[in-house]
Amino acid sequence: MDPGLALGRADRGLMLPLQAIQAAAALVHRQMPATPAYPWPLLSQRAGCEVWIKHENHTPIGAFKIRGGLSYLDDLVHHGRPKGLVTATRGNHGQSIPYAARLHDLPVTVFVPEGNAEEKNRAMQAWGARLVVSGHDFEAARLASVAYAEAEGLHLVPSFHPMLVRGVASYALELFRATEAAGGLDTVYVPIGLGSGICGVIAARDALGLSTEVVGVVAEGAEAYALSFEAGRAVSTNAARSFADGMACRVPVPEAVEAISRGAARVLRLTEDEIADAVRWLYRDTHNVAEGAGAAAFAGVMQERGRLAGKRVAAILCGGNIDTRLFAEILHGETPAPL
Repeated sequence: MDPGLALGRADRGLMLPLQAIQAAAALVHRQMPATPAYPWPLLSQRAGCEVWIKHENHTPIGAFKIRGGLSYLDDLVHHGRPKGLVTATRGNHGQSIPYAARLHDLPVTVFVPEGNAEEKNRAMQAWGARLVVSGHDFEAARLASVAYAEAEGLHLVPSFHPMLVRGVASYALELFRATEAAGGLDTVYVPIGLGSGICGVIAARDALGLSTEVVGVVAEGAEAYALSFEAGRAVSTNAARSFADGMACRVPVPEAVEAISRGAARVLRLTEDEIADAVRWLYRDTHNVAEGAGAAAFAGVMQERGRLAGKRVAAILCGGNIDTRLFAEILHGETPAPL
């Protein structure tokens, strides 16, 4: 039996006990320390409320996805050792899996769409992945990866899975513990790609018994999860385009939609200009580099700043892996064209 099948059946739900999230955090912390969460005064002045940033751009791969990869691979090898791994990505998941696979000496093939961010491609290869370019967008690359895994008898690592969520929930556990002494958080803003990040925040909040609001953000040109949240079921779109490539999803995962519908307060749509502004503000006010998806949570804070006076909020800076060309355009006051 493919180990992934047993893995999938072992934990279909996304409501995780605190002990499971703590175990995932311990696993992650064997490879990296907890990432910082800081209240930034200039961001707080700009937003008119107390703003904390959770710095997932400070991991060894520059993004939160490393946590899911470590969790998934550790569980996978305990169920049986595949001869190799295949996955699809726009970038950060494609660094996470080869990073974790190196610890288990497993080869990895990563499918990316045409026109994928060049610097993310190079980073994936640097971690040891064999890169295959296929399809016009993430969904097309994902379908190609499924066919390849089946043809070659390799283990397909999905981009959304309960074990990925379990690992990712460790960053939310760190965030909630870091802000506890300050009085806790009223709201956390989280970008949505396929959903592991926001599902991890919801899982950690519920496991800790907190009342913190969780708000998802998507790009206007990649609104599948906003449409799904509003419909209460998975709603696909014909296209998903944004320079914030980490949020460019057009086919949502039903399990993620269910968890978000149950646990999030709302899902906001962001314009490309709003996301670009947030990249600039994060750099000017904190001197941290954020990719489009990494800045999107703070863009959500700014969109809702009129309702946040007197509140304490957090934005997840989920990654800093932005190509130099795009970053330069943004710092010069431009908004990059959707990818």
